[in-house]
Amino acid sequence: MEGCLFCKIAGGEIKSDVVYQDDRVVAFRDINPQAPVHLLIIPREHIPTISDLREQHRELVGHIFLVAGKLADQLGVAREGYRVVANCREAAGQTVFHAHFHLLGGRQFGWPPG
Repeated sequence: MEGCLFCKIAGGEIKSDVVYQDDRVVAFRDINPQAPVHLLIIPREHIPTISDLREQHRELVGHIFLVAGKLADQLGVAREGYRVVANCREAAGQTVFHAHFHLLGGRQFGWPPG
């Protein structure tokens, strides 16, 4: 989608610290990390929110979680634990309207989140 920050990152128009990419997703380091490991995993396809996911995205969502697990393992946080978070719309804290998943690890997390 024209003007979308994450579409531009996925398309290589905007530089980012990419740690993984394939034909379906891109994972890069968050510019404002909330944990020692804080990645954003985004689909290459522009999907505004997780509420916009449809049946045809079933395999994509599964792939995102498989990538999250693989990256958590590679970055050394899988054994101790990590969190995958998706914010949906403004009230939940979504600021970029391209569905994305935060992979956070490397510190102790509380519940409920703040």
